[in-house]
Amino acid sequence: MGLMIDGIYHAEDPGPDTSEDGKFQRQKATIRHWITAGGPFTPDPGRYHLYAAWNCPWAHRALLIRALKGLQDPITVAYARPRRTPEGWVFDAEGDYADPELGVTALHQVYARAPQPFTGRITVPLLWDRETRQPVSNESADIVRMLNDAFPGPDFAPESLRDGIEGWNARIYRDVNNGVYRAGFARTQAAYDEAVAQVFATLDEIEAHLATSRYLMGESFTEADIRLFPTLARFDVAYHYAFKCNIRRLMDYPNLWAYAREIHAMPGVADTVRFDIYKQGYFSPSELRNPLGIVPAGPVIDWSAPHGRDQSPA
Repeated sequence: MGLMIDGIYHAEDPGPDTSEDGKFQRQKATIRHWITAGGPFTPDPGRYHLYAAWNCPWAHRALLIRALKGLQDPITVAYARPRRTPEGWVFDAEGDYADPELGVTALHQVYARAPQPFTGRITVPLLWDRETRQPVSNESADIVRMLNDAFPGPDFAPESLRDGIEGWNARIYRDVNNGVYRAGFARTQAAYDEAVAQVFATLDEIEAHLATSRYLMGESFTEADIRLFPTLARFDVAYHYAFKCNIRRLMDYPNLWAYAREIHAMPGVADTVRFDIYKQGYFSPSELRNPLGIVPAGPVIDWSAPHGRDQSPA
């Protein structure tokens, strides 16, 4: 992934951040400005440009809220190539993986334009402001909430439900979104065992919850569902195999599998999903997980199968 220190990019990747006991520890985002009416970053159509990568679940959150809010035209997007190089996330000169906004060849070149010299990993998503010519945020959770609150369209985090949404968000991030990475990047058996047990304990609880609830917050489709979906979309094609999260598949959960297919069928959502690219990314060469970089042919999964959730659960 590479690392930038005081605005200077270093291609040497120190590898996953792990503690002495082998547990994976995710780095915190540090560019966290906020879009709000009357502030320095206002919600003007055409002002913002999103840097994303198809296979990154954190970028997928931002792509989902952009699609579900109908912001495809007001907020443009550039997709990095599925596999990183020593330069990190990179772009072609033209085509599907080009950046028509700044014409950069690597994402660290955008981070280098931050007013304060950036130190940290070069990650997606990154939201760019055309007016001030600087990055706005590289925190996916903030980007999702900003786009929801600042721009017109459906409200996926209404004030009346925010306490419940925040509760789900915290649990889903800890035990599912980041939980699969804690399992996949664990450096000891004990760290893996703890992480994978938490992943499936939480999925088991969500499966039971969805037996009587249409979405995580009852009848309301919310930000919590948006933040869960990227992990579900990648589970059977990537995490089950590449990250050893193989106690069960998503397809083994009747309620979760139907719930995931219902979200996938929502207008605009399927356009944010690329199962083929997920495999390219998660099965890229890795000394620890996939030394030869061989991408598996399967599994074959029919996400277009009827989800049967046209009526709320009893």
